[in-house]
Amino acid sequence: MAEKNIKQMIGKVFSDIADAVETGQFGEKVRVGLTTLGSEHGVDNLVKGAEIAQERDPSIEVVLIGPKVDSKLTQVVVDSEDEGYKIMEEMLDSGDLDACVTMHYSFPIGVSTVGRVITPGKGKEMTIATTTGTSSPHRVEAMVINGISGIIAAKAMGVKNPTVGILNVDGARQVERAFKELINNGYEINLTESMRSDGGCVMRGNDLLAGVPDVMVTDTLTGNILMKVFSSYTTGGSYESLGYGYGPGIGEGYERVILILSRASGIPVVANAISYGARLIKGNLKKIVKEEFEKANKAGLKEILKGLTKDTKRAADEDEEIVAPPAETVTGTISGIDIMDLEDAVRVLWKEGIYAESGMGCTGPIVMVNEEKLAKAIEILSKAGYVADNSNPC
Repeated sequence: MAEKNIKQMIGKVFSDIADAVETGQFGEKVRVGLTTLGSEHGVDNLVKGAEIAQERDPSIEVVLIGPKVDSKLTQVVVDSEDEGYKIMEEMLDSGDLDACVTMHYSFPIGVSTVGRVITPGKGKEMTIATTTGTSSPHRVEAMVINGISGIIAAKAMGVKNPTVGILNVDGARQVERAFKELINNGYEINLTESMRSDGGCVMRGNDLLAGVPDVMVTDTLTGNILMKVFSSYTTGGSYESLGYGYGPGIGEGYERVILILSRASGIPVVANAISYGARLIKGNLKKIVKEEFEKANKAGLKEILKGLTKDTKRAADEDEEIVAPPAETVTGTISGIDIMDLEDAVRVLWKEGIYAESGMGCTGPIVMVNEEKLAKAIEILSKAGYVADNSNPC
C-alpha cells in the first residue's frame, strides 16, 4: 500500500511538472468547484463557462460536481442537486476545494453574498453589497453589516482602500450615521461623494449607473434586483451575460467560500464567477473577513447595531404629548434624516422649543427650520441620533 501511494505521489509530481511546462503556471493551483445541476440553460452552459475560466487562467483548477459530461475538467459525479451540495460542503470543509460556485444555496442568517457588476455608464466594475442571503433580520442593521462585507470582498480583490457609497433606499441615512460612528471610533470606511452637485455619500441612480463607489451598499432584495438588471439588460432578462455573479457568502465566523450564480447565468457569467472565486482565495478572503470584523467590533460595531432600532430613540418620549411652538418662517433645511425618523425628528425639535416642519427635498427627506436656529437644530438632532455629528445644512 505504501509503495502504491509513493508511486501515485511521484506520478502526480511529474503530471504537475508537465502541466507547468505546458501552461507556464508553476505552484499550487486554486481549486474551484462548480455544481452543474439546476441551470435554466442546461449543464453544457455551465461546463463551457468552466472550461473558459480554466483555459484563460491556468492557475485555476475547476472541479465539476454534477452528472458525467464530455470534458477534460476534473469531475465528481453526482445525481441530484442535494447530493451536489453535500459533496461541495464536504470538499470545502476537507480542503479538497478552496471555493465553490453554485446556484440556489441557502446560507445561515448572518451571511449574505457580495456581487460584482460592470456598470453601463463607464464600464467600471462595482461591488454590490449584498445580493442574496440575510445579514440580519433588521433591515438597517443588515445594511451596515453588508457594507463591511462589501469592503472585505473589495479588499480581497486587491482594492486596498475601497470607496463606499450607500444607495438611496429606506434606511440609508441611518446606515450613514452608523458608518460615521464607526469611523469616529477608529474603523476605516472610505465614504465617497456622489457625482451630483450636492455630493454626499448617499448615492443616486446616476452614481449607480456610473459605478461611482467601489462598493455600493444596499439591502439584499434591492441588490438582487440590481444584479439581475446589470447582468441581463442587454439580453432581455432570460440570459445573464454580464458581470461576475452574486458573489461569495460573507459573514462573521463563516468559513466556507461559496459563490452564488443565478439559474439564468450565461456562459460568460459562469466563467467570471469562477475567476472571482479564485481571486478571492488568492487575496486571502478568509483572513480579511476575520481581520475586518475584529476591527469593526473593536470600534463598537455590536453596540452601534443594538442602537439602530427606532424604538430605542422613541422610548423616552413616546407617551409624552408634545405641542408645536408658534409657527415661523422655515427656510433652513437639514438633510440626512431617514424617512422613517422624519416626524420623530420634528417632534424632538418641538420639544426643545424650535418650530420645525418635515418635507422632501430632491435628495430625500428634510427637516425645515428658521435660518437663525439652523445650527442649534442640527446640534439637537445630532445628539438625539437623527443626523451624523458632522452633518451640514443643505
